[in-house]
Amino acid sequence: MATVGAVVPQLDGFYYRDYSRCLPEYLTGLARAAYEKRNRALSLLTDAAAVRQRQVWTRETLWKLIGGQLERTPLNARTTGSFERDGYRLEKFVYESRPRLFISANLYIPAQGKGPFPGVLFQMGHSAAGKAYASYQKCCQALARLGYLVLAFDPMGQGERIGYPDSSGHDTRLSSVDEEHTLPGRQMLLLGETATRYQLWDAIRSLDYLAAHPLVDPARLASAGQSGGGTLTMLLACADERLAAAAVSSGNTEDVAGVNFNPPGATDDAEQDLIGSGTVGFDRWDLLYPIAPKPLLIEVSAHDFFGTYSPRYLTDGGEEYKKLARVYQLLGHSEHLGWRATPLPHGLTYSLRLEIYNWFERWLKHSERQITEEPPVAPEAANLLWAGPTGSVVHDYGSLRPTDLIKQSAAGVRPSGAAIPWLPVLQKPTPFRELAATRFRGARVAAVEVNSDLSVWIPAWLFTPAEPQATKSTLLVLDSRGRNSNAHEDDLYHRLARAGQRVCAADLRGMGDSRPEAGRGNPAYTMPHESEEDYAWASLILGPSLLAQRVKDILSLVQALKAGGGRLALAARGRLAVPALFAFAASGEIESLYLAGGLVSFRNVLETEIYSEPLSNFAWDVFRVVDLPDLAARSAPRRIHLAGAVDASVRPVAADAVRKMYASENVLISDEPTWDENALAGA
Repeated sequence: MATVGAVVPQLDGFYYRDYSRCLPEYLTGLARAAYEKRNRALSLLTDAAAVRQRQVWTRETLWKLIGGQLERTPLNARTTGSFERDGYRLEKFVYESRPRLFISANLYIPAQGKGPFPGVLFQMGHSAAGKAYASYQKCCQALARLGYLVLAFDPMGQGERIGYPDSSGHDTRLSSVDEEHTLPGRQMLLLGETATRYQLWDAIRSLDYLAAHPLVDPARLASAGQSGGGTLTMLLACADERLAAAAVSSGNTEDVAGVNFNPPGATDDAEQDLIGSGTVGFDRWDLLYPIAPKPLLIEVSAHDFFGTYSPRYLTDGGEEYKKLARVYQLLGHSEHLGWRATPLPHGLTYSLRLEIYNWFERWLKHSERQITEEPPVAPEAANLLWAGPTGSVVHDYGSLRPTDLIKQSAAGVRPSGAAIPWLPVLQKPTPFRELAATRFRGARVAAVEVNSDLSVWIPAWLFTPAEPQATKSTLLVLDSRGRNSNAHEDDLYHRLARAGQRVCAADLRGMGDSRPEAGRGNPAYTMPHESEEDYAWASLILGPSLLAQRVKDILSLVQALKAGGGRLALAARGRLAVPALFAFAASGEIESLYLAGGLVSFRNVLETEIYSEPLSNFAWDVFRVVDLPDLAARSAPRRIHLAGAVDASVRPVAADAVRKMYASENVLISDEPTWDENALAGA
């Protein structure tokens, strides 16, 4: 197969590049650099002192990546009910991880013995039932019967903590509880915050409660969890030194950057995607280094490499396990690290639960007892475990939701107006490469491309009046529907060229003819991950945001077009309005800007509970620096025409409302997102 850097010859003599490989190859390069950087750092771990230094760096780096630590505030815990079962007592209670942010939880207290007991914080996978999910109840009940005091709590968006409820009040109206994490998680990025910090802080405060319980031995604290709960256990193992042991079952033990990177990589819901980690050589397996050499059990499902996670799940996990095992060996405790597998599909199945019981028996109780059968367990109905009468902390206790916290944060922010640190600066002009040309009546049409980045070529149609000397100006058009829309004979761009305008219609990376090829692996995993959102997550993890990348594409096109001289205007439609506005602010060579149906502001995204603005238009912490109306004002006196601006849910915003946001005199505002000859000729 030809590389992205080469065009593919056809029998008829025309040449085209495989543009579908551009963005995947670009990300592959970033992943390779991240993988090599991390491996170089790990190769320096040759003694215990170096390991300790790396552990400190890892913990500090995690907090930097996810937005920093929060302030410990009163938990204000209250018990709301209890019941007795054979072998344990269950207490229902709530507490506040942050002021007015309530966590619903159950405490399983052994009936036998007086304590202090080893304490286990059990973390939930992505079940809508949260702490009431059957296999999680079984594990908690069994641990209590075996002599452990267990705290099981509902994560954000699960169980009694549904943040976007339907008419029932306790079921989500979103597509899944994964989206309960990711919908607010995207918004948080605009403020330099993350769903990772949100969920990790809940776990830390839950551990605070558990550690302070009078029946718990604070020197024997552990965390266990499956799937998303396994990943949260990894995060807690990195951030909190109080854990004496941990068990990660079917967590996301797969690095994003690996030797066999499969674009867009192992992206997942928001709290599992560590923003900016690739550039500093940090990945998911680093989360497990700070707990060494304390006992750590890693459980995997062999079925997950095609049933739940990506095709690299097991091979990547095996490679990284060996690196971590070397650290345990250096620290003199190889026996403290364990790997267990099941052939069964994703789930906290019977054999995996037994392994957890035996792991904690060995390392928390230092017992020789072998548990070969699970103690009697009987999952309860979800409503019996509710800490509140209706199963909703919002309804029962007036809890804040993620969307409420986001709105509160946004209300206190006024963009600083500082320089935008990620705006690209191009070092040298990037000329067009013409691949082929033909003509329509009154116009020449050329297939051209420009090399905007490593492995990235931007395809475009260049419409030129048949008589070049008749060219009045140049218009760069970016349509979210792709460059082929309006590019046919007698269509819009042809008519503009006949009227004397040079028109360049381009597909930025990841769009139109540059939409990425499908990755390797089972279609059930691969196809849902072939989305623009997953490529946007991968970009945020590995390097520049997809927004920054597309701004660079636009600036490269601008440089190539300016080589022909004359006036240059830019017109963008739909979701490409945001990168177009950033490019306009970055380049004084664009004389005017026309935006049709573009987002009105980032503030509107932060104030909208259910929004649809794509992640491809988000950048880390951008709202604290600049909002879209500020960009327009920075571009004065060059003219900007906002036509039919929309809110974060793609609903039209009245022109009067837009004028209140865009006060600078260089901005013209109209109601309709017109995309025709009159609108574009006047751009």
